Amino acid sequence: MFGYPIETVYLFTLVISGSLTFLYILLSDVLDGIFDAFDHPLLSPQLFLSFFTVLSATGYLLERYTAAASYFIGLISAGVALIVVLLLHFFVFVPLRSAESSLNYAQEDLEGCKAKVIITVPADGFGEILIQRASGAISKPAKSLKNEEIPLEAEVIVVSMENGVAVVAKRDPYYIS
Repeated sequence: MFGYPIETVYLFTLVISGSLTFLYILLSDVLDGIFDAFDHPLLSPQLFLSFFTVLSATGYLLERYTAAASYFIGLISAGVALIVVLLLHFFVFVPLRSAESSLNYAQEDLEGCKAKVIITVPADGFGEILIQRASGAISKPAKSLKNEEIPLEAEVIVVSMENGVAVVAKRDPYYIS
């Protein structure tokens, strides 16, 4: 192919696709903005680069260590690459994409949450609360709704969020929720 043995073509493709993959890892934030027009998950650059890397690596190894026909090796390599890329997509990239979006929260999402006071909230000042969520714990500055002191370790409810500060009220211990 192109005047070179097919083994050499596979090796050059492996080196080029491996180098491009490394560059993509380094510049992924910038390149994601460029490739954002192609927002289909199966058309992502990391899947194309993975496909060519696995295809060329499998092709090179099979050409080097087996006596099978080149067209048969090409088909096997393409099949292996397709399977690996699909596994990568469904078991790595899709869960990462959904996990990335599930860690974000809006300030309004915290309203109505139960929290624990970790720094006493004075009557006319600010303390700090800790909100336990499925994605982790969030600490926020807090002030009292009724301008009353709320002691350390008390359970509170976030009534509202005002400029990143939680307005909290003491949680009624007799109310079951």
